Amino acid sequence: MTTLNPADAPITVPAAPPPRRRVPGWARGAFAAAAAVAVLVVTSALTGQHELTSSGTAQAALRLMLPILLAGLGGLWAERAGVINLGLEGMLILGTWGGAFAGLAWGPWAAVLGGVIFGALGGLLHALATVTFGVNHIVSGVAITLLAAGLTKYLSTLIFQPVSHNPRQSAPLTGFDTYSVQPLGSWLGTLEDRHTPMLSDVAGLLRGLITGFTPLVVIGLLLVPISYWVLWRTRFGLRLRSCGENPYAAESLGVSVYRYKYAAVVISGALAGLGGVALVLNPGQLGYLEGQTGGRGYIGLAAMIFGNWRPGGLLAGAALFGYVDGLQLRAGAQAVHDLLYGASLLAIVVAIAWALRRRWLASVLAAAAGIAAYAVYFLTDTLPREFATYAPQLVTLVVLAVAAQRLRPPAADGLEYRRGAE
Repeated sequence: MTTLNPADAPITVPAAPPPRRRVPGWARGAFAAAAAVAVLVVTSALTGQHELTSSGTAQAALRLMLPILLAGLGGLWAERAGVINLGLEGMLILGTWGGAFAGLAWGPWAAVLGGVIFGALGGLLHALATVTFGVNHIVSGVAITLLAAGLTKYLSTLIFQPVSHNPRQSAPLTGFDTYSVQPLGSWLGTLEDRHTPMLSDVAGLLRGLITGFTPLVVIGLLLVPISYWVLWRTRFGLRLRSCGENPYAAESLGVSVYRYKYAAVVISGALAGLGGVALVLNPGQLGYLEGQTGGRGYIGLAAMIFGNWRPGGLLAGAALFGYVDGLQLRAGAQAVHDLLYGASLLAIVVAIAWALRRRWLASVLAAAAGIAAYAVYFLTDTLPREFATYAPQLVTLVVLAVAAQRLRPPAADGLEYRRGAE
C-alpha cells in the first residue's frame, strides 16, 4: 500500500484577481465636465440667474481663462523638468508689453511673436539663474516678476507715452477677427432665446464656446493636447520629465540635463508670454495697460497644481477660474451669490462620490463645505462687491486646499542639480 507524503502533494495557488480596469483620463474628464454643466444648469433653473449659463458668460470665461491656461502650461513645462517657475507673472507682464509693442507696429500676428519672444527671454533669464548659477528657484522667480514690472514701466514711459500720452498704457491695438461655427451657433442662439428650462441653459453654454472666438483661443486650446503628446508620447518629453524626477539617473543614461532644463524653462516663458498676448488682444480691451495681468500668473500656477501637473487637470482648473472671473465681470455680486447654491450642490455630489470610495474624512469635509456654502446663500441676499471682485482668488485658495490631498509633484522639482554630483 502506497502512502502519499504530504510534502509531495500538489500545491494549489489561488488565482490572482483580475486587475481592475482603470477609467481613462479623458473619460473621467468628460464625466467631470458633464457634472459641472449639470450643476450649473440646475442652479440656473432653481435660482432664476440665467447669467450663470448665458452665452455671454461662456464667451467671457473662455477669453479670461486663456492667459491662466497658457501661464499654467508654462509652469507645467518648467516643473516637469524640475524647475519651479514662480516668475510666470513676470513673464506674463513681459508678454503683454512685447505683444503691444510689436502689435502696434505690425499687427496681431506680430503681437503674438513679440509676446512669445519677450516671455522666452524671461524664461531664459530664469534658467540662467536657477540651472547655471544655482539660485533658489523661488528667489529667482520673484526677482524676475519685480524686474519685469519695473522694466515694462520704464519702457512704457519711453515708447508708449509719446503716442498714447499716458505712461501706463499703449494706444489701441488691431485685434484678430472673431469667428463662429455656423449654422450651429445661430441654431443654439435660437434655443437660448426661447428660455426653455435647462435646454436653453445648455444651448447658451455651448453657443458661448463656439461663437466669437479668435485664432488665439484655438491656438491656446490646441496647446493642451500638444503639450500632453510631446511630454508623454515622445522621446524628447520622456527625457525632459526624467530631469524632473531623477536628473542624476538621467545623466547616467546620457541625457544632457542642463540642455533639457534650459529648453523647458525657455518654452515655459514663451507660453507665459503668449498668455500676455491673450490679455492685450482680448476683444474687450485691445491694448497694453499697466497691471492688467492681475496675478493671473500665480492663478495659472495654482491651476497647474490643481491639475496635479497634468495638462487635462490644468485645463479644468483654468476653466474654473476663468468662469468665476467672467461671471463676476458680467453679472457682479448677485450672480456670484447664486453660484454659492451651485457650489453647495457640487460639494454634496463630491461628498457622496468620496463616501462610495470609503474616503470618509474627505466626504465629511466636502459635506461640511457644501452645508456652509448653502448657509451663506440662504442667510444673505447678495455678497459684498469686494468679495465678488476677488472671487477668483478665493476660489484659488479653496481649490488648492482641496487638491492638496492628492498632489504628486515631480520628485526633483525645485532641487538644485550639479553635473557629476549626487
